[in-house]
Amino acid sequence: MKEMTETGPLATAPATSNLPELSVSELAQAVKRTVERDFDRVRVRGELGRVLIAKSGHLYVDLKDENATISTVMWKLNVQQLSFKPEEGLEVVVEGRLSTYPGRSQYQLIAERMAPAGVGALLAQLEKLKAKLAAEGLFAPGRKKPIPYLPRVIGVVTSPTGAVIRDILHRLSERFPRRVILWPVLVQGPEAAGQVARAIKGFNALQGADRPDVLIVARGGGSIEDLWAFNEEIVVRAAAASDIPLISAVGHETDTTLIDFASDLRAPTPTGAAEKAVPVRAELIERVTSIEGRLKNGLVRGLERRRTELRAAAAKLPRLETLFQIPQQRFDRAAERLNAALVANTRAAQSKLDRVSARLRPEALVNDIARRRDLLSRCAVRLQPAIARTLLNHRKHLDASGRMLESLSHKRVLERGFVMVHREDGTLVRAGKDLNAGDVVDLTFADDHRTAVIDPPADVAKPKLKPAKPPGGQGSLF
Repeated sequence: MKEMTETGPLATAPATSNLPELSVSELAQAVKRTVERDFDRVRVRGELGRVLIAKSGHLYVDLKDENATISTVMWKLNVQQLSFKPEEGLEVVVEGRLSTYPGRSQYQLIAERMAPAGVGALLAQLEKLKAKLAAEGLFAPGRKKPIPYLPRVIGVVTSPTGAVIRDILHRLSERFPRRVILWPVLVQGPEAAGQVARAIKGFNALQGADRPDVLIVARGGGSIEDLWAFNEEIVVRAAAASDIPLISAVGHETDTTLIDFASDLRAPTPTGAAEKAVPVRAELIERVTSIEGRLKNGLVRGLERRRTELRAAAAKLPRLETLFQIPQQRFDRAAERLNAALVANTRAAQSKLDRVSARLRPEALVNDIARRRDLLSRCAVRLQPAIARTLLNHRKHLDASGRMLESLSHKRVLERGFVMVHREDGTLVRAGKDLNAGDVVDLTFADDHRTAVIDPPADVAKPKLKPAKPPGGQGSLF
């Protein structure tokens, strides 16, 4: 075999260094350990560039300034602890540790905490979200619902351990004690916004006697970071969608959060929310008492005025004696005419009775009955001959009609030599033109029936004739 020279394709490089030989993975791991050891904890301020939340829940962003960019990753558990929504262009402060990603030979920042860099960044994010929700109409005045004057049940969404709930209960007991249902929530921190939104939705889902007539969402004062949960979009949308009228009381009078714009009424403080929820009982009682007194006085004055008007109207009416004078006079005259009319009517009735009585004497009745019996006997004697004559006349008329019917019968015509011609189907032949050669016809004579064929052609066999109908059948001449 031919030996290759050092200038050939299989020549080996001379050993000119004593450095240990490392694989790519070993070098990448060594760099990773060095970076993580020397930059164990770092705090970096910068602007968010590309922002990506993967389906796994991990956050991938670019942290940059005017000269450099660092790839940053935040794992899902830490993302869930964020109190704001990372957006491109937002300046933040990130705390974590440096590491490398060997798969791409790049270093990256593993973020464990992230917060907006100062109040200015939070306010900018707040204004952006406010403009977005306002454009959707969530803050429109037309969406506001009136607060009930005297609610039966009041729902409160706040912390169960703070001074807020005690102030609300104290002020309600002073003004007008009402039934209060507390939905305990966190009012600060990453989980606060979700709990507040679920509490508002939970109150709206209640039915029956436990459903509140008004809601109070309350929290004490604090910084903008402390109150940030009430600026979250999920809370604002839940407040705007509430079917129950909602009063917001977050922070002090100078504090403003987005839930204040979406609520139906904003109170400067939690105590102020209690004051707006119910009236003062003592003032209400005093007002009702005052209205009751005014009502009684009005009734008394009204009755007095009606009484005065009635007396004035009664004074204008004529006296009772004057009203009855003319009717009394008419009654007296009618009474006088009534006596005379009764006498005259009695006399006329007596005269008529006398005339009738004269006709009802026994002798007259006997004569009348005898006369009517004689008339009945004469009528009976004349009735028998009249009946006999009538029957005789009817019998003569019936005999004449029978003779006429017999003379008009078709049999008499046949006896004079005529014949009735019928087709096979029994229809009467009225004219010779209605028959065709070869037609079979029935001939009816005065004493018999025969069957004949009309002028059969010479080349056509004679049809078998049907037997003649028995004598005695009567056809129609017409």
